[in-house]
Amino acid sequence: MKGIVLHAPGGLDRLERAEMDDPGAPGPGEIRVRLHASSLNYHDYGVVAGRMPTANGRIPMSDGAGVVEAVGAGVAEFAPGDHVVSVFFPTWMDGAATLGDFSTVPGDGVDGYARQAVVRPATWFTRAPRGWSHAEAATLTTAGLTAWRALVGDGALKAGEVVLVLGTGGVSIFALQFARMMGAQVIVTSSSDEKLERARALGAAHTLNYREHEDWGRRARDWTGGRGVDHVVEVGGPGTLAQSIQAVRVGGHISLIGVLTGRGGEVPTAALMAKQARLQGLIVGSRRQQQELVRALEATAVKPVIDRSFTLEEISDAFRHQEAGAHFGKICLEF
Repeated sequence: MKGIVLHAPGGLDRLERAEMDDPGAPGPGEIRVRLHASSLNYHDYGVVAGRMPTANGRIPMSDGAGVVEAVGAGVAEFAPGDHVVSVFFPTWMDGAATLGDFSTVPGDGVDGYARQAVVRPATWFTRAPRGWSHAEAATLTTAGLTAWRALVGDGALKAGEVVLVLGTGGVSIFALQFARMMGAQVIVTSSSDEKLERARALGAAHTLNYREHEDWGRRARDWTGGRGVDHVVEVGGPGTLAQSIQAVRVGGHISLIGVLTGRGGEVPTAALMAKQARLQGLIVGSRRQQQELVRALEATAVKPVIDRSFTLEEISDAFRHQEAGAHFGKICLEF
């Protein structure tokens, strides 16, 4: 069986193709899945680049989608032939978050999905949306569910509200699509006019080039008539948070889901207090939330935006493409 392993201390040149033992037949409560796709996330990049230390020889990739080949005793939820997609936190079934680390996350704390087949507990997967390709389904595990939880699960997004989305990566484009699906208006920021044009084609009501307008937070607030946006999907962290606080309305909601500008920095606490806004850090979501996301997607025409797909053997090239920051939406592996 073919797969990819990461050698310590990490780095894109430390990803190596390997022959692996077949996982065999599933035991009680388990399923065997033939994997066909994964998708890249900033967390995966942090692991493979050595920024987030993991075990030597770790199989990377948190996202995995494929077909159930066999089920073990006691498994009633799935049957051979079902299309499934992995969950990010395999032990978080439902309810409020209780996890604060990546010790159970595939591709980090445990082996991930950069391989052809796995045998895992059935609860480590959900059904994929009907009619979706494996690559499309693989985008949901991390990016899709993060955007869904930020806006719908925790944000309680309502029709007519205004959402500010930073950038045009996987989570941000999903947030744009989900907000439009729910009847909200969306403002998108980027440093690329070409990407902003594509965002408008997806339904963005207003766009801001943050390199041309360093005061993009004030401009986003002004676009709402001075009221401020209801939700911010904040992927930058310390380098963008001050502008996000400028943009949000009094009593609004900021979902901190990324730290692309750094892991620490000054937070304008007085401005945040004055806005009486809710600043919530979050990491992906629960299995139940993923099931709710899948049901919602099956009821709509929303499909993920895939920038480009690579083969499993091209995994280093895929991460270099991500590293360059030229992508719009998701980058996938298909195998």
